[in-house]
Amino acid sequence: MPQHNPALTYRSVFISDVHLGTKDARAEYLLDFLAHVRCEYLFLNGDVFDIWKMKTSRWHWPLLNTLLLQRVMELAAQKTQVIYVPGNHDEFFRDYLGSELGGVQIHRDFIHSLADGRKALILHGDEFDGVVRHNRLLKWMGNAGYEALMGLNRASTHIRRVLGKGYWSLSLAIKNQVPNARVYIEKFEAAALRHAREQGVDVIVCGHIHHANLREDAGVTYANSGDWVEHCTAIVEQWDGQLELVHWAKESARRLDLSAPLKSLPSPAPINPKTQPVNAKTAHS
Repeated sequence: MPQHNPALTYRSVFISDVHLGTKDARAEYLLDFLAHVRCEYLFLNGDVFDIWKMKTSRWHWPLLNTLLLQRVMELAAQKTQVIYVPGNHDEFFRDYLGSELGGVQIHRDFIHSLADGRKALILHGDEFDGVVRHNRLLKWMGNAGYEALMGLNRASTHIRRVLGKGYWSLSLAIKNQVPNARVYIEKFEAAALRHAREQGVDVIVCGHIHHANLREDAGVTYANSGDWVEHCTAIVEQWDGQLELVHWAKESARRLDLSAPLKSLPSPAPINPKTQPVNAKTAHS
């Protein structure tokens, strides 16, 4: 467990697609990242949990996941405003829009004012599936082949860990060879940028497609925070309002000891969202 000795301070941090409940979630990297961060705003931008997987008998919940949730709640208790925008894999929490769970506010989407005055629309991104749903890559990613690919990725990660090598995504390397992958990404980004213009905002921050990117297009900024399954990436806002893309698996490679035994960690109290008080609040976006 990394010590909470932050060396990084940001105004805002945007994280998406952690997929807790699957064997593919890189909770150790995200826990390490959050242990080194202080921020005024933390946006959990969808698919933090994989409720789809947790409804099956093959769900996976190691101790690291509970420690990660405790770290998020700790940040909320330290006056970080934590805003959760559920995605399609954790849409269960869309039943609690406008409420607060353990200090975490839940919204369908959110308008965030950057420090430089720009308006940023935060949403997950599954809203744009209708635009690209006929793409062959999307169909391929949705079937059992994607789970098989992630199984290969887990095996590759284990072997590299034994050999003392840093994190590298085999699944990402394979997907980059899939025909029309670039076309799918471009269609998704175009749909997001078009939606931003329709909503009259300067920035759109999303996730969903597990492809981190930060770019300008005719005065509108597209920011995709990527994921913590294959990339281990986040979007951060500096104190002057500028956005940056952080690749944490690369930046933490020299420090993060993935072989540290979990048995030496203190046993945390179990977290059960059903026991958390739900206080109805008016959603503001």
